Amino acid sequence: MAGSAGRSSISSTNSSQRSAKDRATSAASAAGVRSFYGRRQGHRLRPAQQALLDEWLPRLGIDIAEAVPASCNPRTLFAPPLPTVWLEVGYGGGEHLAAQALAHPTTGLIGCEPYVNGVASLLRQVAEGGQRNIRTFGDDARLLIDVLADASVDRVFLLFPDPWPKVRHHKRRFIQPGNLDALARILADDAEFLFATDHMGYARWALAHLTVHPAFEWLVEAPSDWREPPVGWQATRYEAKSAAQGLPRAYLRFRRIPRGRGIGPGS
Repeated sequence: MAGSAGRSSISSTNSSQRSAKDRATSAASAAGVRSFYGRRQGHRLRPAQQALLDEWLPRLGIDIAEAVPASCNPRTLFAPPLPTVWLEVGYGGGEHLAAQALAHPTTGLIGCEPYVNGVASLLRQVAEGGQRNIRTFGDDARLLIDVLADASVDRVFLLFPDPWPKVRHHKRRFIQPGNLDALARILADDAEFLFATDHMGYARWALAHLTVHPAFEWLVEAPSDWREPPVGWQATRYEAKSAAQGLPRAYLRFRRIPRGRGIGPGS
């Protein structure tokens, strides 16, 4: 699900959005932001998909170049501000994000997805479902995470991201020490980070990194805790396809250890 693609198509909704996104990307590059890997452009958008972008993206899109100040409280990205905010990194087709928004109307759902076809899919679900507690960011999630205030997010989802299975591509995986430090910074005390994958190599990688990080605690007491989805889980289209293929899946939950109780830097 942590796909990517289509900055040019998203930005084509109007020239001001395109120039703002270009400025954000240029500023990020100058600041030394990491390389982004993955698709940004899929098949050509159908007229109905482009119409969704034209109508809904100006309302729901987050523009960090103009609309988000440094140390942004994400609750204020919703009108009226909402008491809790959850973040999904790479929402793919948006099924999980849209379903969570319907199930939790008083929680703000922010999704990051550079893949324009996925953004159009989410916006279609919003247009049909009437969710008003969703915002979307059409670029590398790390750019948004960098400007969010400390302890301002109550839950983060990373669901079935590209596992980058080749050893030479492991550096492209989202779960890296620097990104975990960034998540630890924005997560509130006792907030959860939920990671799901059908690639057991990536599951082991995640455990190897998160179980040694001073800010995270793995929430597990029995094998069923990671073999079965947690309560309230909203399945995705990709997850259903994976299940149909008989692939094993891991659902890993981690708690953000309250500040001052961890060990070492970043606690």
